[in-house]
Amino acid sequence: MKPKHKKQTDMPATPEQWLQEIAAAYKDAHDAIPFGPLTGQKITENDLFHLTPAICLKFRNIKSTKALLKKVTEAMLSSYVATKDNVDGIFDNPHVAFAFCDLASHFGMELMIEDEVDEIMKYVEDHQTELSNAISALIK
Repeated sequence: MKPKHKKQTDMPATPEQWLQEIAAAYKDAHDAIPFGPLTGQKITENDLFHLTPAICLKFRNIKSTKALLKKVTEAMLSSYVATKDNVDGIFDNPHVAFAFCDLASHFGMELMIEDEVDEIMKYVEDHQTELSNAISALIK
């Protein structure tokens, strides 16, 4: 099954590039933490995966509409819930949970197919330290 939408030219082409983009997206989400109290929410790193649909739209330069954001959020959350119990605690790492949800958001927008998501997630799982290091370098 091919994605419905034409691939965005600015999408990463390799798993290594995805790792760097996920780190940049994580930093974007992380920047929201101080604003949580202004909205009556305490935001922690474990909550950042919830922001992936909006960040995905932002990074792909796709206009966010209420209907599209709802569709992408539902796709991401259903993928997260369906996968969480089958991955042996790997989502306990907020960086990996964020990466999965970022990719699930791309899948939900039909910018990626399942095989691409699986390939990149395998890479992320095998390179968690590199992802964490890339994120740490950005959020200093």
